[in-house]
Amino acid sequence: MERIYFDHAATTPMKEEVLDAMMPYFTENYGNPSSVYNIAQVNRKAVDDSRASIAEILGARPNEIFFTSGGTEADNWAIRGIAARKGRKGNHIITTKVEHHAVLHTCEYLERHGYEVTYLDVDEYGLVTAEQVEAAIKDTTILISVMYANNEIGTIMPIKEIGEVAKKHDIPFHTDAVQAIGQERINVDELNVDLLSLSGHKINGPKGMGILYIRRGTRLCPLIHGGAQERGRRGGTENVPGIVGLAKALELTYADFDNKNRKIREMRDYLIDGILKEVPYARLNGHREKRLANNLNISFEFVEGESLLLLLDMEGIAASSGSACTSGSLDASHVMLAIGLPHEKAHGSIRITLGETNTMEEADKLLEKLPAIVQRMRDMSPLYEDFINNKK
Repeated sequence: MERIYFDHAATTPMKEEVLDAMMPYFTENYGNPSSVYNIAQVNRKAVDDSRASIAEILGARPNEIFFTSGGTEADNWAIRGIAARKGRKGNHIITTKVEHHAVLHTCEYLERHGYEVTYLDVDEYGLVTAEQVEAAIKDTTILISVMYANNEIGTIMPIKEIGEVAKKHDIPFHTDAVQAIGQERINVDELNVDLLSLSGHKINGPKGMGILYIRRGTRLCPLIHGGAQERGRRGGTENVPGIVGLAKALELTYADFDNKNRKIREMRDYLIDGILKEVPYARLNGHREKRLANNLNISFEFVEGESLLLLLDMEGIAASSGSACTSGSLDASHVMLAIGLPHEKAHGSIRITLGETNTMEEADKLLEKLPAIVQRMRDMSPLYEDFINNKK
């Protein structure tokens, strides 16, 4: 059976060019970059060159790029690192209700240790405004953390404007850009961010590899102790293959970016229009225009999202749910509830995220299979039957 992969927000396949760039550092170039002899210094140069390449793409300086094990570690380090450093000056953090759990759970951890966190509401599209952020600032505010784009519904936040507010009040500003990287052009100076997290496996790079951008002059405590690596700010022997692979993936991502982005955006809009036309009682979640090029999230009334995904999988189509059911929880997605969906609609949501290898033929197959699957599920639903009878 042909397999169609529509879950690029979860992870992406590694490109052959990325693997080819990494391979020598698993075998012949195995030296520890912290050592002084020649085979180690070859790897030191590979790390330094990768750092410089990444910095250029992000509009940063090489000494502002720090390598981590992924986006989750980068988020933890940004938030806990600032909290530990600024604890004497204040204890208040501002974030939103729709952040990734890497941010939310870190903030909840800090609340249990005496910090105060304001979780801002979002509107029906998942947006928070710079005015909301500014209104929440207190004398004790030490950090603002707002994601660049939501991982479930794809809504893009007004990061530049929020950064201007943070700069005006001299408060460090962190953004989780894990989903935005590769979908948006990112320049840290233009965005007014002090800290930015990203992950390699979202852009056809290696898993277990991420970055925390730390603007020069932003002071935060280390999260991981135990060595002088990363200029004494993140202990642990450098993952040289991962670093090289991430740099290569980022380079390839932004090669011919505009054409790739346009193609994906056209496919996204084609699917949104087709699904909403062919499937009644369906709703697009997130902002129609202010959204990631590759993301569509749709709720179907009288349908349970997890069952829908299983039936799609039987047709060879991989997508993901807008709820937390896949993690073993029966709770609806916190993002769906935050944008005002009732539990039953939140549970009927699926997320489709596209990649540059997806084709219009694959999109057409989804449009062919999805309406019939939804209708089959509704035909088995007593709630749908009652709804139709009441309409008559």
